[in-house]
Amino acid sequence: MRLLLAVLLATFPLYAQKYKDPKASAEDRARDLLSRMTLEEKIDYMGGHNDFYIRGIERFGLPEIKMTDGPVGTRNYGKTTAYPASILTAATWDVNLARDLGVALGKDARERGVHILLAPGVNIYRAPMNGRNFEYMGEDPCLAGKMAVGYIKGVQSQGVVATVKHFAANNQEWDRNNVSSDMDERTLREIYLPAFKMAVEEGKVGAVMNSYNLINGEHATQNAHLNSDILKGEWQFDGILMSDWVATYDGIAAAKGGLDLEMPSAKFMNRETLLPAVRNGSLSEKVIDDHVLRILRIIFRFGFYDHVYAMASERNENPQNSNVALELARGGMVLLKNDGILPLKKSIRNIAVIGPNADSFVSGGGSSITNPFRYETLLDGIKKISGANVTFVKNAVPTMESYVATSPFYVAKGSKTRGLRADYFNNQKLEGKPVATVTDAVPNHDWNESPDVAGVDPDHFSMRYTGIVRPDKSGLYKFAVRGDDGFRLFVNGEKVIDEWGDHATLTRVKEIPLEAHKEYEVKLEFYENAGEASIGFAVYLEQIDFTEAREAAKAADVVILSLGFDSSSEGEGFDRSFELPEHQSTLIEKVTQENHNTVLVLNAGGNVRMQDWLPKIKGLLHAWFPGQEGGTAAAEILFGKVNPSGKLPASFEKEWTDNPVHGSYYDPDGDKRVTYTEKLDVGYRYYNKSDVKPQFAFGFGLSYTTFKYSDLKIGKAKNGLVNISYTIANTGNFDGAEISQVYVSQPKSPVQRPKKELKAFAKTFLRKGEKQTVSVTLDQTAFEYYKAAGKKFGYDPGTFEIKIGASSADIRLEGSVVFP
Repeated sequence: MRLLLAVLLATFPLYAQKYKDPKASAEDRARDLLSRMTLEEKIDYMGGHNDFYIRGIERFGLPEIKMTDGPVGTRNYGKTTAYPASILTAATWDVNLARDLGVALGKDARERGVHILLAPGVNIYRAPMNGRNFEYMGEDPCLAGKMAVGYIKGVQSQGVVATVKHFAANNQEWDRNNVSSDMDERTLREIYLPAFKMAVEEGKVGAVMNSYNLINGEHATQNAHLNSDILKGEWQFDGILMSDWVATYDGIAAAKGGLDLEMPSAKFMNRETLLPAVRNGSLSEKVIDDHVLRILRIIFRFGFYDHVYAMASERNENPQNSNVALELARGGMVLLKNDGILPLKKSIRNIAVIGPNADSFVSGGGSSITNPFRYETLLDGIKKISGANVTFVKNAVPTMESYVATSPFYVAKGSKTRGLRADYFNNQKLEGKPVATVTDAVPNHDWNESPDVAGVDPDHFSMRYTGIVRPDKSGLYKFAVRGDDGFRLFVNGEKVIDEWGDHATLTRVKEIPLEAHKEYEVKLEFYENAGEASIGFAVYLEQIDFTEAREAAKAADVVILSLGFDSSSEGEGFDRSFELPEHQSTLIEKVTQENHNTVLVLNAGGNVRMQDWLPKIKGLLHAWFPGQEGGTAAAEILFGKVNPSGKLPASFEKEWTDNPVHGSYYDPDGDKRVTYTEKLDVGYRYYNKSDVKPQFAFGFGLSYTTFKYSDLKIGKAKNGLVNISYTIANTGNFDGAEISQVYVSQPKSPVQRPKKELKAFAKTFLRKGEKQTVSVTLDQTAFEYYKAAGKKFGYDPGTFEIKIGASSADIRLEGSVVFP
């Protein structure tokens, strides 16, 4: 009896503290722990700390919750597997492969002790210049949503929380913190929210991240209509709603507007701001409780309280995950043009590979960039697979880095010592005495971990370059700076470049006339907030000489050009140009003058202007940003080892003026309000009804084989479902995969509706001569639209057309169904 009493007394505290009981429900445990927290603790818990953590609370045994970017690799904690850009994943149209990607990312996260992965991104591709298009999944909400659901389920199967972002309407990087995306409710509901809704309702995503921008005049992080009415109300999302990093602007408005967690720190949602509001009754403590409960709920639901997530002592390349990266790259590259030149014949003896991207790891820039254990370049892949003599010309288009070492920098007036003085500070504001001063002969640095200067902290440091520019020749010189994070350049005391803010790596150039032998004072200031850092500075007379490229092209049987954007020219925090980077179009022209057998492998997160050079090349492979295995996959496609099967997740316009958003993308009036005047007519929805046609349609992609569609069968609507089947046959000479697309339309509707909308798709692998029946089921949502008057989705009974296509512009089968 005494022994039993002792056991009961010993266990009483455990059972009394339900949050410690692993047999209790996650909800009960979260509510119990919440009831024991002080108001001060609860408010503190709503702000992140140490950049990528939710704080722990020792007295409850609550662990720190660790996060990492991002959609294409766990980038924050050293080297990792580098997967292709998300838009390439979307171009596979392969939901199972998206799930495989999620599983691989979940494993990578667990190996690094990570609880929350800050991905995937599902914002809609509205215009090709958006700097983060490559992180998203195209122009269609159905495609983006279904791919995201597979991705999320894969991540969360590994016990890691996925975070769908950026909620919502973050469709440009230009002035993203200040621009308001203004649209009517139907447009918001039918185009910009469905992928998020699918992530919540079908993917059961554990976290959502708000965007930087405003929506209809209200910042996302304090937009109660989005966060409380729709996300938490209609969709019943019960997980964590967090801000993007430094995307909170008003603590009380954010708390009232639905934000649960301010990242990376409590700059606004803190005790100083929120305690007085609670005490004077203007902010209910129940609002605070709900925010904290959502964080605790996820911690218990995913087992973070009971299981230690620790970083592995050794983190090595995972061959299975590398294979996922390879399969994605193979399946998502899109062959856009082939005038009989591809696949390249093994009998080719001399190949010229020309362009700056051929021997580099090419990715988009910003918070999704990763540092891979290894990577295969396009040049590597061509050499490995072709067996030909390969001549490589890298600097046919010199980059600013090509001029750093020869820039006319001197440490002081009259000095003969080349380079610049660099003063380093262990703060971001260039304050106090420098902790280190060095002469930097070649100011060009990419620091993955920390600066290679003794005494300088790895994060939150700043640096000032000072010196003299003394040119030997007069002329119009380019002053070019590349940096991540903030930088500003002064010449003779005048500020000529100013990017003083947190951003991904970007390059800025200012042209200034200089006189020979005259001295010009320069001062370049730079700071790094957290993560990776880079700074480069060059002053030069640009010298573009295409001689080497032309000679190599002339001597070759085939030319493979490797051009497009990279992490410094396309990335987070800025929009890129629609044109190819400077001088690349001219390079194409010069090369094709010497050799008509030219194939371009293009790196970009979306479309680029092609009109000047597309007719001059024989082949165009859109490789996006293909990850660490991209060089292998591209070479396999070029030489026919792999049959291309990717299809475009976005329409590619001929000219920017052809795009329906061209008049309402950049703020025309300076009031930082961008009205989505195209409404529902984004991408193919516009081109389907317009006389203007794109260069390449949504869903387009070439193959080395051909496919025939037949035998469409559409069942009667029953129990809110419609079963559809059709047959696809491989009628060509190569094994290959075909992406078939199911579009729905209602010709007679009481409201204007798109001529057709994607509602289902399938990727089917067929050996040559093989045929298969494809079956899909449409539910009621495939026939609905947002009825603004009733503030809900619904449909109007009647006849609906069903169109099966190889692209949005290539419909192969048509039928109809009555949906009562």
